[in-house]
Amino acid sequence: MQTPTSGMAGSWARWTTVSVLALALAAALPPTRAVAQDATAQAFAPTLSLRDALSRASGTDPTLAAANARAQAAQASVRQADVRPNPTLGLQIENLPTLGGGDILGRTETTLSYEQRIERGGDRPARVSLARSEAALVAATARVRRLDRLEQVQRAWAEALATEAEVAIARERLGLAEQFQTEVQRRVDMARDPLFAGARAEAELAQAQIDFDQAEIAARVAKITLAKFWDGTAEFSLGEAAFEDTSAARIVVDGVAVADLDIFLAQRDIAVAQVAVEQARRTQDATVSVGVRHFWEGQDLGLVVGGSIPLGRYDRNAGAIDRARAEGLAAEGDLAAARIEREREIARLQVQLSARASEARRIEEETLPQAERAVTLVRSGFNRGGFTYNDVISAQTALLQTRERRVAVLKQFHIDRARLDRLTGAHGDLIPAPEMTR
Repeated sequence: MQTPTSGMAGSWARWTTVSVLALALAAALPPTRAVAQDATAQAFAPTLSLRDALSRASGTDPTLAAANARAQAAQASVRQADVRPNPTLGLQIENLPTLGGGDILGRTETTLSYEQRIERGGDRPARVSLARSEAALVAATARVRRLDRLEQVQRAWAEALATEAEVAIARERLGLAEQFQTEVQRRVDMARDPLFAGARAEAELAQAQIDFDQAEIAARVAKITLAKFWDGTAEFSLGEAAFEDTSAARIVVDGVAVADLDIFLAQRDIAVAQVAVEQARRTQDATVSVGVRHFWEGQDLGLVVGGSIPLGRYDRNAGAIDRARAEGLAAEGDLAAARIEREREIARLQVQLSARASEARRIEEETLPQAERAVTLVRSGFNRGGFTYNDVISAQTALLQTRERRVAVLKQFHIDRARLDRLTGAHGDLIPAPEMTR
């Protein structure tokens, strides 16, 4: 779309800011891409919906490899926890003679033994349960991180939508400034207004051109920032309809995201499993051994059987058990508090969405028509000599401020929606399960 231009000051400002825009885009894009950007390509660019943006970002998440590695490490811990203690092979030589004691081997006794520690009290099942709970925490943490990233993508999408709406406002301001500059210049040429009025209108036009160029740069940067979530290019359009859509304010949410609560549930399960581990440690493990003893004198063989078990006289592991139980109670409290806090935040955001949707609608239906009518009346009166230059500028400024207010409200609506979607896990179906090795 061509933007209106007029006047020496406007031409100079446009040349300068367009040069800045070209440099900025050339730095942000590969050289071949920077050359290819033109209005025709943008007009035929495919529309990128929120779902498309989230899907692309989820499919190219750079943290997925690390999440898979952590999941594999957790599964390896589960396998390791299910391993029995290693046996011990011992060799003992007794009755070695001292110096000058006679025959070296005559009285020597050699014992070869096999010793095995026997876990009592359910140590191994308790360890496995603890490792599985820790693996569940790793999986829940990875899922929460990916939900957080999707929220960032959704916020970037909202920012890009808002910058496109701001470009439209800047374009309207530029059009109004050019029309007014033309009218003022006509009055100056007819000696109905002084020369400084024309210079002032030229300055307003130049500033409007600068604002428009800066808005276009900001929109381009916002789209590039969004595309970098999937390492793509900004060859897409967002569409005005997505920014105007406030239907999310009427959607009934399902409640707190399961992934957020899964973290606290996993922490609780870890505490419960830790109690079982500490209780199992309270039961002392026994050690049994069997061996063969060789008597060099007479070349006789004997069977040796033995065993040992620690006496639980002093250390009954009571302190560790109490600590694990207390951590379990703390995890239960954290879970309840987190659920209440998130439910309260969800309720607040739902009210905020409804309020912002209502405000945007009322501005569109009640305020904007009056502001547009005021601009039309003032400019008509100005042409007849009934209003001053300041009256026209004031009316146009009021109209543009009303549009800017509506854009700000809609922008905050979409940002609040991103937070609400994050708290409810609305996009959880886009998160693939981490790879695990069995």
